[in-house]
This record gives sequence, structure tokens and C-alpha cells, in this order.
Amino acid sequence: MELIHFTDANFDEMVLKAEKPVLVDFFADWCGPCRMVAPVIEELAKTYEGKMIVGKVDVDANSNVAGKYGVMSIPTVVLFDGGKEIARQVGFGGKEIYETMVKQAIK
Repeated sequence: MELIHFTDANFDEMVLKAEKPVLVDFFADWCGPCRMVAPVIEELAKTYEGKMIVGKVDVDANSNVAGKYGVMSIPTVVLFDGGKEIARQVGFGGKEIYETMVKQAIK
């Protein structure tokens, strides 16, 4: 499954109004730890395809949405369900941390 690229323009529609839980990876291309998160997020997208939406926000190109959600450090992975933030991991947390987050929303 291809990761969705969320932007300042589509974030509300694609994340906050989504019918399924949404896992969002706030990242930047220049960020080393973000490159460590990327394959884990891609794997989760495949594992939970159909059960949740998984995507990324480039904080350099989409500073409004990053600012709105208080993303001060990257990588930051945020789980939304029903338009509300239900979990957050700042910094590389490892696959287990992200899986635990996802399982909070997938019943």
C-alpha cells in the first residue's frame, strides 16, 4: 500500500474526517531518525491495510498542520481516531511502540 502524503490543504479532510483510524508520520527529508521510522510505517501500512489509513506529513512543506498539532521534534508519529489525537510518539520508538499505538484504535 502506498503511503498517503497529507498536506496543509488536505489534512482536515483526509485525517480528521476519516472513517478509519489514521496514523500520521510527521517527518523531514533531512532527518536521520525519520529515515529509521519510514520502513516501520510502511510495514504498518501493509499490515493494517483496510483497517486504518497510514500517511506522512513533510513538516518543511506543511508547517501549518505541524504547528497546529504542536510538532516540535521529528519524527513524531500521531494516531488519530474520530478526528482526535489518541496517541503520540516523539522520536524513533521502534516497531513495538507503533504497533501498540495502532492496537489502541484497531478493535
